[in-house]
Amino acid sequence: MAEKFKVQVLNQISAQGLKRLPADLYAVGKDQAQPDAILVRSADMHKLDIPASVRAIGRAGAGTNNIPVKAMSARGVPVFNAPGANANAVKELVIAGMLLASRNLRDALAFVAALDPADPEMEKKVEDGKKAFAGFELAGHTLGVIGLGKIGCLVADAAIKLGMHVHGFDPEITIDAAWSLPAQVKRSNSVAEVLRGADFVSLHVPLLPATKDLINADNVMHMKHGAVLLNFSRDGVVNEAAVIKALDAKKLGAYVCDFPSPAVNRHPRVIALPHLGASTAEAEENCALMVADQLRDYLEHGNVQNAVNFPNLVLPRESNFRVAIANANVPNMLGQISTEMARAGLNIHTMMNKSKADMAYTVVDVDSTVPPQTIASIAAIEGVLMVRYLPLEA
Repeated sequence: MAEKFKVQVLNQISAQGLKRLPADLYAVGKDQAQPDAILVRSADMHKLDIPASVRAIGRAGAGTNNIPVKAMSARGVPVFNAPGANANAVKELVIAGMLLASRNLRDALAFVAALDPADPEMEKKVEDGKKAFAGFELAGHTLGVIGLGKIGCLVADAAIKLGMHVHGFDPEITIDAAWSLPAQVKRSNSVAEVLRGADFVSLHVPLLPATKDLINADNVMHMKHGAVLLNFSRDGVVNEAAVIKALDAKKLGAYVCDFPSPAVNRHPRVIALPHLGASTAEAEENCALMVADQLRDYLEHGNVQNAVNFPNLVLPRESNFRVAIANANVPNMLGQISTEMARAGLNIHTMMNKSKADMAYTVVDVDSTVPPQTIASIAAIEGVLMVRYLPLEA
């Protein structure tokens, strides 16, 4: 029997997800030495000494800022995530955030909590005090959604069902997202256009160099007077200093976010939640199931789905003898790989190659056993980052 795959777990991962890695094939735990793969949620891996044995990393969530993706790419290691698995949880929290702001619920709750239940005047104080917390309804107001991925589309749909008008902007919207976007969403042509036209603005973009400080001193002043900004995306997409200045000037009505910080905490117009976006049992289970399935398909068959640094490539097995190669996306790699296989007398049954930015990935099924020296020869080709031989047991 082949040696088990070893998977190191850095955080508490849903038991249902871990069950997708069968015990006869996988050894899973926190103390796995020289693991083949790592499963992680929020643990910061940037300062970890990640063993050379690691062939893949699975993030049970969407963001991968806690993983050294660039360093893993240089090793030919895919970093998987679970996009959309926590989308419903985030959507519901965004709606809650809008209600918290529009109905002044945080301050109203604090007012009630401060009342003395033994005070005979309590009921009168409630009636007298409630006037300070009068709000407004969501229906009829406009929500601007920046980023129309899975979460953004769900937020847009929920807002429409609540009677809101929705404007959306995403310069890189995928075909799948475009199909799932409600027809009632009015397409905007820029971030500034969304900011100018919305009573609420909800951000749903990854944190990248292009999206850092997406909301900043230059454009926050485009927002409607009294508008509410919601950030359940990443803290870095909002320039906190610019937002606080707009709040202090009463240009912004409120900032609702999932990222407490010294700069925003206790500000009277900030509602900061403690990273609750994906904190539901359902979301944690969905993420774990999704990433465990992807990790297993890669370790056993070399297939790639939802890796942030690799192209998607799924090739159904047509042979018991499979080679998977990660390499720099440069010319003549396929020719050199094919040459080494031909030298070993191997007949290529089927081959698939895909690329993504600087990374290329190739899966080859051949008709007979691949000698170790051939794997070594392919690994020695300049630009090859990782080679894996994935035979099926007879």
